[in-house]
Amino acid sequence: MFKTLATLINGQNARAEDRVRDAFAIELIDQKIRESENSLRAAKATLASLIQRQRSEEKQHAALKTRISDLTKRAKDALDNDRDDMAAEAARAIANMENELTVRTETLDRLEHKVMRLRTSIESGHRRIIDLKQGAIQARAVRREQNIQVQMVKTGVQNGSVEEAEELINRVLGKDDPFERTEILAEINSDLDGDSLTNRMADAGFGDATRSTADDVLARLKSTKK
Repeated sequence: MFKTLATLINGQNARAEDRVRDAFAIELIDQKIRESENSLRAAKATLASLIQRQRSEEKQHAALKTRISDLTKRAKDALDNDRDDMAAEAARAIANMENELTVRTETLDRLEHKVMRLRTSIESGHRRIIDLKQGAIQARAVRREQNIQVQMVKTGVQNGSVEEAEELINRVLGKDDPFERTEILAEINSDLDGDSLTNRMADAGFGDATRSTADDVLARLKSTKK
């Protein structure tokens, strides 16, 4: 029982966390970008320090090689002049400097490896931050669209109000014309009273005309003209 309750609570907490992350997704993205930029700045500072140390080691390495070369030349001169004692002393100094040179060479190799690895990591991190910023722009655009959709739902644009308004418009436009209905009723009453039949027979030439026609008006106009 307790295990089941713990599972349910953990599931509820996970869902609540997901809802919070969804609600504040843009803010979290911006925060992660800031953290990434801070880490990148720290990595750049470390790289600068490594490069500075590398250059210092290169200078000391070059200076040590110059000293070894100079002292080797002097030792040879001492041997040529039968100064074995000075040549032996120079040889001991050269041996110590060569051992130091070996250590500095190894140090330079390690520094070069660290610099290359960190430089690659920084370049990769820089590209990822650019991608993150582009993604953040797209996320903001999507969030704005989502907010607009939500606002449209709240204001009734997508919850049936449009359909209801269209239905009301169709009902208004589809209603019968009262004036047309009056005319139809007049025609019906005229037929019932016989007026319609009288008019039709008069138009056919049976009996006197009951109403003026276009032919009558035209004939009158012609006679007036003469």
